[in-house]
Amino acid sequence: MSAYLLILFAMLSRIAVSSHHGWLNFTAIGGSLLYFGARRPLRQAFLPVIALAALDYYMTVYVYSYPFEVQGYLVTWAWYAAVIVLGHLLLRDRKSVGRVAAGVVLSSTTFFLASNFAAWTVLRGYYPHTFSGLMTAYAAGLPFYRNDLLSTGLVAGLAFGLPALVEHYRAHTDISAHRVA
Repeated sequence: MSAYLLILFAMLSRIAVSSHHGWLNFTAIGGSLLYFGARRPLRQAFLPVIALAALDYYMTVYVYSYPFEVQGYLVTWAWYAAVIVLGHLLLRDRKSVGRVAAGVVLSSTTFFLASNFAAWTVLRGYYPHTFSGLMTAYAAGLPFYRNDLLSTGLVAGLAFGLPALVEHYRAHTDISAHRVA
């Protein structure tokens, strides 16, 4: 249940961020997808992907007032699914600070690389189709990458860290209670 609630929180964070352009991609999407992959069976992965795809449609058409073109989102939707699989493979059975950090860096970096490459190829007139144009697209995405890395780290750190702290506290409380008795 908590994985679904975190996806809902991620969706709400994306809506909230859209009205504050200074936040530049500071959402709970990446961290919630990693957590979902670690906590839920892969057969349920289509649910957050569909929900986030519907949100992409809504945001594009009704918030940003742009025409919706499916081909502009295929990379993003594939990334949603890939991050869930990454969370499943990396964090399902063995969670550690290092593994969570690796998931955060991998998810944010792959989104940065894939989405800016897609922008370079799809957005005609924005970037010349040269190596220099590709580097310009990546340079333009750096503020988004930084904030995505920070927000994914914060959300994943809290989602994985808080239950681990509670478990650690419970284990130490149980041991000390037995010593007193």
